Amino acid sequence: MKHVPLVEVTRGNDIECSHFGSVAVVDGAGRLLYRAGDPDFLTFTRSTIKPFQAAPFLRAGGPERFGYGEDEVALLCASHSGEAMHTERVDRMLHKAGCDEHHLRCGCHIPMRYGANDRVPADAEFSQLHNNCSGKHAGFLAYCVQHGQPLDGYLDPAHPLQRAVRRAVAHFAGMAEGDLKAGTDGCSAPNYALPLSRLALAYARLAQGNSDREYGDALGRLYRAMTAHPELVSGTGRNDLAFMQTAPGDWVAKIGADGVQVIGVRSAGLGIAIKVADGNMRALYTAAVAVLQQLGLVAEPAASPLAPWLRPQLDNFMGLHTGEVRAVLRLEKA
Repeated sequence: MKHVPLVEVTRGNDIECSHFGSVAVVDGAGRLLYRAGDPDFLTFTRSTIKPFQAAPFLRAGGPERFGYGEDEVALLCASHSGEAMHTERVDRMLHKAGCDEHHLRCGCHIPMRYGANDRVPADAEFSQLHNNCSGKHAGFLAYCVQHGQPLDGYLDPAHPLQRAVRRAVAHFAGMAEGDLKAGTDGCSAPNYALPLSRLALAYARLAQGNSDREYGDALGRLYRAMTAHPELVSGTGRNDLAFMQTAPGDWVAKIGADGVQVIGVRSAGLGIAIKVADGNMRALYTAAVAVLQQLGLVAEPAASPLAPWLRPQLDNFMGLHTGEVRAVLRLEKA
């Protein structure tokens, strides 16, 4: 199978950009229900696997060991915006484990709260706490402290922590560890590529939050934390926050860099995974809203927090209307 057109961007009355990709919708047993393009496209998961990277820490009683609250558990799964509500909590998480910012190995970037057209204050100072993955890395370090493992090299694929993470990712995706394709994420942690439908399955399982023979109630706790604190998983004005606000306590949503979006729907027992082939995030958000519409999960997106991504209207810097972003994908029954 090949990717299909998901989203078009117009200029005037003509199509200027076409964004291709694929969609997989599965049930809790991994059965493919709906598709667009190639539902088994090999996809690097990027930040969408953060809940499963945190699962070994929860299985081992990490939050209890260090006194992490539900809000801090949510930050283990976050691609946060670097707002004070994020950085202050991550700093606290590190100190609870006897660490500080210099132990992090995620690197520093301009916080995601600044958009492409925002002017960053000239006197702004940022640290690794502002990295959108700093909550995940705080959890990584806490796991190492809890198990007496070296902090240096905690991102090495051969480190005991990362071996435990790899097992967890494979487990929840229903795959053999050897079938995961490895790479390095933007935050320098090991990352894995797997078929889009397997990523959807992992989120169907996360949304159900059932007790697991190996990981106990880890998924249930992660699901509750993410859906109770979507502003910490995401940030002000961000898409994952909007998804989880649209169906509070029912949808769990997570983006991944370069065009990956995954949503688990508890009430419908579904996992949804989307990949925009060229990595365009603007197209991704509009495609995700269209998928939810076509599945009958949101009746009036224009009256919901999803409205900004339904059919975005584009203006230039003088305020002149130039075009729009519109979904063209069509889900098919598998």
